[in-house]
Amino acid sequence: MGGGGGGGGGLTDQSQGLALHTREQLPRTTANRVFAVVYLCAIFAVLYHHFLALFHYTSIVSLLFLLADAVLAFMWATAQAFRMCPTRRRVFIEHLQDVAKESDYPGLDVFICTADPYKEPPIGVVNTALSVMAYDYPAEKLSVYVSDDGGSKLTLFAFMEAARFAAHWLPYCRRNKIDERCPEAYFGSNPSSWFLGADEIKLMYENMKVRVETVVRRGTISHDYINSKQELEAFSRWSDGFTSQNHPPVIQVLLECGTDEDVTGHTMPNLVYLSRGKNINLPHNFKAGALNALLRVSATMTNAPVILTLDSDMYSNDPQTPLRALCFLLDPSMDPKLAYVQFPQIFNGINKTDIYGSEAKHVFQIHPAGMDGLAGPIYLGTGGFFWRKVFFGGQLESSELKQGMKAIRSREVLASAHDVAQCNFESQTQWGNKMGFRYGSLVEDMYTSYMLQCEGWKSIFCHPKRPAFLGNSPTNLHDFLNQTRRWSVGLFEVAFCKYSPITYGTRSINLLSGLCFAYYSFWPIWSIPLTIYAFLPQLALLNYVSVFPKVNSFWFFVYMFCFLGAYGQDYLEFISSGGTIPRWWNNQRIWMVRGLSSFSIGSVEYILKCIGISTFGFNVTSKAVEEEQNKRYKKGMLEFGVASPLFLPLTLTAIINLVSFLSGIAQVLFRQGSIEGLLLQILLAGFGMVNCWPIYEAMVLRADEGKMPLKITLVSLVLAYPLYLASSIAF
Repeated sequence: MGGGGGGGGGLTDQSQGLALHTREQLPRTTANRVFAVVYLCAIFAVLYHHFLALFHYTSIVSLLFLLADAVLAFMWATAQAFRMCPTRRRVFIEHLQDVAKESDYPGLDVFICTADPYKEPPIGVVNTALSVMAYDYPAEKLSVYVSDDGGSKLTLFAFMEAARFAAHWLPYCRRNKIDERCPEAYFGSNPSSWFLGADEIKLMYENMKVRVETVVRRGTISHDYINSKQELEAFSRWSDGFTSQNHPPVIQVLLECGTDEDVTGHTMPNLVYLSRGKNINLPHNFKAGALNALLRVSATMTNAPVILTLDSDMYSNDPQTPLRALCFLLDPSMDPKLAYVQFPQIFNGINKTDIYGSEAKHVFQIHPAGMDGLAGPIYLGTGGFFWRKVFFGGQLESSELKQGMKAIRSREVLASAHDVAQCNFESQTQWGNKMGFRYGSLVEDMYTSYMLQCEGWKSIFCHPKRPAFLGNSPTNLHDFLNQTRRWSVGLFEVAFCKYSPITYGTRSINLLSGLCFAYYSFWPIWSIPLTIYAFLPQLALLNYVSVFPKVNSFWFFVYMFCFLGAYGQDYLEFISSGGTIPRWWNNQRIWMVRGLSSFSIGSVEYILKCIGISTFGFNVTSKAVEEEQNKRYKKGMLEFGVASPLFLPLTLTAIINLVSFLSGIAQVLFRQGSIEGLLLQILLAGFGMVNCWPIYEAMVLRADEGKMPLKITLVSLVLAYPLYLASSIAF
């Protein structure tokens, strides 16, 4: 149970040599295991109580409550796998020189994916690229590849500008050894920390930013902005028939190591723009397809043994991050099946109380630490350092892609790169199946890491004090819920595939790791108990029916223990991981919001997809932020604003819980009813009402553009009445 994900190398005794890293179990491990046994007994007691009730009287309502508690029990059981062996690691970069000289470092290919210049502003992608180009890593061993899956010449223009700016930015970073190497973040910091020449470079950056944003706003590139005949030829590939979903591959080498130098005469890293070929009649497999095209193109050009994948907005916050990864990848005592080192996703710009739970502390920090004590964490979609060989069945590269050491601008190399980026290259091959990132799910990151672990590969979770990467998160509720709705479809694709974690994963990896993957793949079924408990007890209360045990009953205390025990453990985990009470409260509220809204609707869309009624496409989450919207976000106001069906379950829940709570209080005060049988229902309705307070504000009290649209409120009011009538029949 306690075997670490990447082997035991991290436990090397100092007397045997200077350790590159250490590993220790978290102090709460024993308490987790003891509590799991106690809580399991309570779950069995609740289920026993359900079966006793069903034995005496069976109804649709009682069956629904049994279903809700059975799902809660299943999700709790799978979540315990994260709590059995939580691990913390520490890295010693200063010892790396004892294992490898800088000249012996493996080559590093960085993959950055973007898909829409309007939802993912190119200047943000440029900042991400510049931050990794400035790594404390040998320039001749570093290459940055940008995948533009939107096929936009606006993005290419932005990176032409970035290549020129890099000649000034990289030597400034190197000379002054600054930690913050993302230009936007650096120039947004306190000027007192700047060095000589910063003002001049800031002016260059601002001019570049204006040019890029002007081009994006206009949607076209003025001839005044084109600096050479080569640039003009590059843009000429966007002909009249060129669309984002139908075009030949476009590959542009913007910087070549050994040829292009910065202003101090130092060589610069390779910088390559790629827009893979697409055809509307052929599947392109979304982000997984883009990453596989990057794998092949980079194999023909630089073929670095190590690969780093990054989202477009996830910039480097620590120039020594590759060295931290090498402390695991180059450790001779590590498991030879180590596939990747995963760094957590950390977000900047989150408001003080994190109203959308964007920090996702469990997903990006707590759970990966729990899996690190098993076979290793899942791949989080960004911030993962992979050995290239894991995508080629353990070999360094595919023989069909292997090239000699030629200049990446050479005609032969570019021809090969264009060939493997063609839209039909993968036909009749193992790409997406046994090679590369795996197809078959919209959550290609989780599915790929799951299949790799099923094949015997391991992973490591590295969580340094200084975040390795910082990114942006959605600042409006609609984008946030749309994102999780998309995840819901993808997660169900994993849950119900022939390699389902609950059956195949528990046998192929190990029991606990399989349960961890099962927890994520069945994540959307949280919608079942959350929907049942958001409506049924409240509707029963409106009909003067008690559905929970009385206060003086033993079962009342069992139910209270289950509720408070689960919430209490979640609270302690969150706080002990550096969270705050307001952030924890918003995190549990957004969990319910997702369950009622995006998980429910995503589940329906998955069912429709399975029976062929509907298909789900990939929507890019917008990284663009409006100024007024951002102001409301910083004030802690939920952003609604659009009449989306995703908001209907939320407003309907808010109305039902409010009316139910007031009705329950009225029953106790004016009908002289007994509170003993209704207390749990009144408390539950009150708890729901408190969580729905931002929704009430948006429905009634707010007048800004982020308020709840009147149409959604009216539709919810109309739906609430037939729901009440139906409940009067059921109860």
